[in-house]
Amino acid sequence: MQFGFGMGPDTAWMREELTTQGVKECTTPEEVDAAFKEAEKGTTLLIINSVCGCAAGNARPGLKIALDHCDTHPDRMYSVFAGQDKEATAHARAKFADYPPSSPAFAYFVDGEIKAMIPRHRIEGRTAEQVAEDLKMIFEGLKSEQPVG
Repeated sequence: MQFGFGMGPDTAWMREELTTQGVKECTTPEEVDAAFKEAEKGTTLLIINSVCGCAAGNARPGLKIALDHCDTHPDRMYSVFAGQDKEATAHARAKFADYPPSSPAFAYFVDGEIKAMIPRHRIEGRTAEQVAEDLKMIFEGLKSEQPVG
């Protein structure tokens, strides 16, 4: 983990792991609202990013593996960063409040409705490849418009 001068962990590289994969960051509640407005049509992946090395250290690489090895991808991908962009994260979580807060996590939406969730307990203790397999299964399920999870 990289640390700055008394400012906690440097999260730039953690954010970049997602943005280089085409994930758009939402750092404010207004950006979350705009993302969910776009998510009303098609498929959307929301990533709850985290500094937690034990789980997020495999979540972000798992997404890359899934995207690299699956022909089907969500129409759009967004992220919020738990513990960093607190208001944006809380605002996003309110959109699927039936699920307990979890980070890292992946939430999948079809036409604005949550269809699947991979919470932290399905990420922690698993390899990036295992996380990727779950993501690929969901991406394929979204393709066929069959609810997964």
